[in-house]
Amino acid sequence: MTSSLSNSQCAPVPKLVGILSTSSAPSKFYADFTKKQCDALGVEFVLKRTGAALSSELGEGEGANEDDSVHGIMVYYPIFGAQQDHYLQQIVSPFKDVEGLNFKFHYNLYHNIRFIEPGSLLSSGTSKPTTTTLDSEQPPPGTVKSIIPCTPLAIVKCLEYVGVYNRILKYGDRAYGKTVTVINRSEVVGRPLAALLANDGARVFSVDIDSIQEYTKRPLVSDSSSLEPSRRYHTRHVVHPTNLSLQECLGLSDVVVSAVPSADYNVKTEWLKDGCVCLNVAADKNFGKDVRDKASLYIPAVGKVTILMLLRNLLRLQQYRLISKSSQ
Repeated sequence: MTSSLSNSQCAPVPKLVGILSTSSAPSKFYADFTKKQCDALGVEFVLKRTGAALSSELGEGEGANEDDSVHGIMVYYPIFGAQQDHYLQQIVSPFKDVEGLNFKFHYNLYHNIRFIEPGSLLSSGTSKPTTTTLDSEQPPPGTVKSIIPCTPLAIVKCLEYVGVYNRILKYGDRAYGKTVTVINRSEVVGRPLAALLANDGARVFSVDIDSIQEYTKRPLVSDSSSLEPSRRYHTRHVVHPTNLSLQECLGLSDVVVSAVPSADYNVKTEWLKDGCVCLNVAADKNFGKDVRDKASLYIPAVGKVTILMLLRNLLRLQQYRLISKSSQ
């Protein structure tokens, strides 16, 4: 990160604007921690505190959109509730959306579109796949990597670091052979994370309060020539319901990620697979103190990595805007 900031492509110094419109303690803590990380890395951070009035919030967001000195915008959700917050996420310019919540980035994530042309962020439509196969992590000429939501990306980076991903395997399929349970199918973390992991080859059980779904690039399909169903490879994940219980999912899972925003929720240690990796995303601890009796690795929080991914997105978007301007 420090070397990226010292690169000439990142001049002038990146400027991130945070918009805080809530008095909730987690949002205030996140804003303070973002500032601390920015100060340590030489990124300019400006926090704008606003009231909870809709017009005031929109004014701050639109003003930062039009300000050429601002390279990224961070809005601390929740503010008004899911429906209105979703609208606010879409008014942030894709060139400044460091959280990766714009519909363009979500479309790319769910359709496993990893590389885009920078100029496509100016269009009103969605991206088209630039290649049919993924031969390398390096973007093809004329393209850049799409932006991924920071928290799901931080979780993937943690799993890569601890060896869940197998780098011997082909890029785009390095989680193949792993089974993962993601608890809480939120639109900000749980659902995009399940899609990311499945698009990387994992078999993912997405658990929510009323259902369990399986995300996979290799769904079971019936074959008339065989009595047993077989798995068919898809270029992006497919989703279907499963009849497995949470206990059964956990017993199969090499990795368990829990993001339930409740102090009362607890993943039962006795249901975990021996030697699994457990990762807590929620502000409240979703795993018991005895989690290490079963887990080979326990990651209690991802906040610091999330901020680093946010700043990585900031640097990339600053570069993408320069590329787009130079090609016009």
